[in-house]
Amino acid sequence: MTTSLGQPSGTAVAFFVVFIGLTLAITGWAARKTKSTSEFFTAGGNVTGAQNGFALAGDFMSAASFLGIAGLVAQSGFDGLIYSVGWLVGWPVVTFLVAEPLRNLGKYTFADVLAARLRQRPIRIAAAFSGLTVVGFYLIAQMVGAGSLVQLLFGLSYETAVLAVGGVMLVYVLFGGMIATTWVQIVKAVLLLGGAILLAAMTLSKFGWSPLRLFDAAATKYGPAVLAPGKLVTRPLEAISLGIALIFGTAGLPHILMRFYTVRDAKTARASVFYATGIIGLFYLVTFVLGFGAAVLVGRDSIASVEKGGNMAAPLLAEVLGGRPMLGFVSAVAFATILAVVAGLTLSGAAALSHDLWVSVVKRGKASEDEQLLVAKSATVALAVSAIGLGIAFKGQNVAFMVGLAFAIAASANFPALLMSVTWRRFTTRGAVASMVTGTVVSLGLIVMSPTVQVDLLHHASALFPLKNPALISVPLSFVVGIVVSLLAPEPESESAWAGVRARMYLGDG
Repeated sequence: MTTSLGQPSGTAVAFFVVFIGLTLAITGWAARKTKSTSEFFTAGGNVTGAQNGFALAGDFMSAASFLGIAGLVAQSGFDGLIYSVGWLVGWPVVTFLVAEPLRNLGKYTFADVLAARLRQRPIRIAAAFSGLTVVGFYLIAQMVGAGSLVQLLFGLSYETAVLAVGGVMLVYVLFGGMIATTWVQIVKAVLLLGGAILLAAMTLSKFGWSPLRLFDAAATKYGPAVLAPGKLVTRPLEAISLGIALIFGTAGLPHILMRFYTVRDAKTARASVFYATGIIGLFYLVTFVLGFGAAVLVGRDSIASVEKGGNMAAPLLAEVLGGRPMLGFVSAVAFATILAVVAGLTLSGAAALSHDLWVSVVKRGKASEDEQLLVAKSATVALAVSAIGLGIAFKGQNVAFMVGLAFAIAASANFPALLMSVTWRRFTTRGAVASMVTGTVVSLGLIVMSPTVQVDLLHHASALFPLKNPALISVPLSFVVGIVVSLLAPEPESESAWAGVRARMYLGDG
């Protein structure tokens, strides 16, 4: 098929200008309300459950979710759902294990929960190390993805696209803080879900509004195997390792965990996860239709000829169904998706730098409100500049492994320490630090030795570590190290503080 992808689109630019104008107006309104550190990082805890649910969904549904899963389903069939199922199953873990303790024990970052009864300085240094590692890899993937995708969608140069994303995101976060970021994510979630549903409806209208007819058409065109699992992930251990990373990684992502501090109590935090799970679940069902629709109506060869990874399946489907206007709308939604996720990542990174490292470690908790806000905004600028620089530096690189690595580190470093700190009385400071450092270093090392880097990226004949995702090894090892170190070096003061922390965890500050 012939496509206008890669050519400047007046429709796409018009939609983009409308979105930027709307979100900048929101930022201006938010800037007048953002006067304190609490408002900058957590919107003063005044976000409702429904608002936070949409914002959580907006924070989580990245370009990888929208473009990547639709492309995986288009190219691999049923197996393309493995990522969406893994990510979705992670949300009940967040609901039942993480949301309530986070809201009741923390203030700005997940390190607050660990530091509730453990020693502040070593905990915050280790948590900032693991958290910033996750944020860094996620940011690189988003920025490189922004450059590559916007280059195709809008016809801009790669560098211009990266600068545009970084610059607009900096304005959102620097001036509007969490209030602006929350509303940008809400607007983005509504646009993304609405656009995906509209595109799915247009697809199903071609098949008598019957998903079964769509699947039958795919099976007729590509054979019955398109509806069966086993093509994308063929080895059981590989599937288990990937599942562990996706499920527990969701509960360890700093920018997701930070959103639980924006609501007033644990009940609202749980409600926000309920809303987010429903929105995200509906969205992933819709991407399933988009993927099969693209496979049938666009064709796998046409999709691969535009972008070999299949990421342009949804935009190409939009062009087939609605011409350049629909392509322009989907292009603008994809751009909005990247902007919102990058804003959330930058804010969580700034919180780790300012709250965990500067205020709690360097200043030992003795920093004025004005100083905290100044450091937070300085950290935001530094992260934005770093993100732009790294995005440009990694131009042309295959960064798919970075998203998997971010989830693997989050599952290996953040989740075990977080879970043990709220469920195990004998967990110690040394155990927490050892667990986080082990999870970060081992997952990094194994991913470097994996086929993802050694074979796919460096084109070596084989890899030292056979699995593409390290979670099967790194997550259990992180738990074991945390448990063994805690048992070998008991910490009576943290055990004595357990009763009070446990009461706060379930009853809140009151």
